[in-house]
Amino acid sequence: GVASVVVGHPLDTVKTRLQAGQGYGNTLKCFLTVYRNESVTGFFKGMSFPMATTGIYSSVVFGVFSSTQRFLSQLRHGDAAAAPSLTDMTVASAVAGCVSVAIGTPVDLVKIRLQMQTQPYSKADVKLKPSAPGSSVYRGPIHCFWTILQKEGIAGIYRGTVAMLLRDIPGYCVYFIPYAVFCDWATPDGCLSPSPFSVWLAGGIAGAISWGLCTPMDVIKSRLQADGVYLNQYKGTLDCILQSYQNEGLKVFFRGLTVNTVRGFPTSAALFLGYELSLKAMKGDQSETNP
Repeated sequence: GVASVVVGHPLDTVKTRLQAGQGYGNTLKCFLTVYRNESVTGFFKGMSFPMATTGIYSSVVFGVFSSTQRFLSQLRHGDAAAAPSLTDMTVASAVAGCVSVAIGTPVDLVKIRLQMQTQPYSKADVKLKPSAPGSSVYRGPIHCFWTILQKEGIAGIYRGTVAMLLRDIPGYCVYFIPYAVFCDWATPDGCLSPSPFSVWLAGGIAGAISWGLCTPMDVIKSRLQADGVYLNQYKGTLDCILQSYQNEGLKVFFRGLTVNTVRGFPTSAALFLGYELSLKAMKGDQSETNP
């Protein structure tokens, strides 16, 4: 999880600015704007909170996915170690998606608020408090979390949950299943496990597919969670979809598609490779102590 955050956060910042910000244009212009206005540190805004929590988040999501697969294999085939069917993987992916939302929504909210708090905002008839656009509203992740909790309550911390569910449940289905398929395809006959390169490649392809397909709902989630830095514009998921479409047309749902897809490869490749190598190392230690 830490590996994926380190690799992918700069592109995640660009993706979020494109989806929820104003005046950034295309991906290259967004890169240059962030760099000119905020230097290199601008790309790493909001990284500390995901970095601190991603170990728990990733371990729970991957643990739930594999445990659900084993449970379904035991239930359907009488053997927890039996190869899971496509249905088993789909159900396990959906369960992992639900769990990821429960844990990940507050983390994503804080990350996006910190990424977006210096964005330009232009509405002549609105007085923005507590500070003007371009200045920092939050002093850091803890201050951001408590500020939202005090002003908006638990509902505020889980703002964007519906959009995140609509993104993550199908998103994990087209994440874990392609990964398993590509790993099987890249593993030669007679080998018990895929090579590190196969894991890296399969994870990267799965990430690119998943993030690319989930971009429309990711746009809505980003907008809902960024909403509230200065004022609340959207009443909910459906209202955000309708307002975005009415103001910017169908193309708004594909904002950040390129950077999402490109970012999906290295982050997911690092995530799956780190997961598989860590698991292999721990299993190796167990086999040495318990032959």
